Amino acid sequence: MAQNETLKGKAVLVTGGAGFIGSHLCDALLRRGPRRLIIVDNFSVGKMANIEHLKKMDFVQVYKVDASDHAAMSSLFGSEKIDVVFNMAVVPLPASLERPKYCIDVNVLIVSTVCELLREGKYSTLIHCSSSEAYGTAIYVPMDEAHPTSPLTPYAASKIACDHVVLSYRTTFGLDLAVVRPFNTYGPRQNEGSYAGVVPLTIKRILAGKPPIIHGDGLQTRDYSYVEDIAEAIPRIYEAQATRGRVVNLASGKEIEIRELIGLIMKLSGYSGEVVHERARSGDVRRHRGDISLAEALINYHPKTDAVTGLKNTIDWYKRTLEAP
Repeated sequence: MAQNETLKGKAVLVTGGAGFIGSHLCDALLRRGPRRLIIVDNFSVGKMANIEHLKKMDFVQVYKVDASDHAAMSSLFGSEKIDVVFNMAVVPLPASLERPKYCIDVNVLIVSTVCELLREGKYSTLIHCSSSEAYGTAIYVPMDEAHPTSPLTPYAASKIACDHVVLSYRTTFGLDLAVVRPFNTYGPRQNEGSYAGVVPLTIKRILAGKPPIIHGDGLQTRDYSYVEDIAEAIPRIYEAQATRGRVVNLASGKEIEIRELIGLIMKLSGYSGEVVHERARSGDVRRHRGDISLAEALINYHPKTDAVTGLKNTIDWYKRTLEAP
């Protein structure tokens, strides 16, 4: 039986480390005692505020670099002795509805870059972050890793393409890598700007005195996972050798209707006003509910944060952040 790995004493690089999940992953990695933590981000979506608390540590280094730029990344790897890469960098879903070619090109370039650097021996192990959007709408639930992939947006197509690239490097070159596939992640630090998801957009509108919006009938479901649960699980994907060459779902294993989710945010925010109904969004999946039995078996994954607790934490964080002078 293969021995499990440890991050203690190793140099770890996180692409997209100033982003939402990426910054929380950095927090989780620090608890494992790495020798060095290198954060790479082009700050197109990521924020320096997300990692301000990390920059003060002398073993943390932040680089403003585009992870899709092979020459820049190769130079960085030449100066930093990296052991492990967690690839979190991505052009997000909403951007693909406005700039589909850009989203596809950049996402695939990011992955081909980190895979090539691994093939070139610049580091030892890659943990690549995928997305449940790769599955498309559920054909059956819960959706396990064998569920067919049927992407409904250019973003989703780019993510499944990236996964295939990563896994092909395993098959062709025998590289040490794994793919983690989180379902809908929410929580503090999630982008509330132009490429925001349902949770931060709804909270932001309520805090601004505006009614929340439901697109379509609101009966579409998602499997929402609190970001700290996801961020804590991703390092364990690295630590468990049995994950190599595999795709592993991370989810709550529960589904919630969008209208129910928005209703819960309204209740927890003390909002009792109207709700605006607008047309369904392009490429919106109808149903998601993840099967996490593989993650349970391989990394003993058991999400700890229920929806009410997670949403309370998230609402409180946005209140502090958005209402700050």
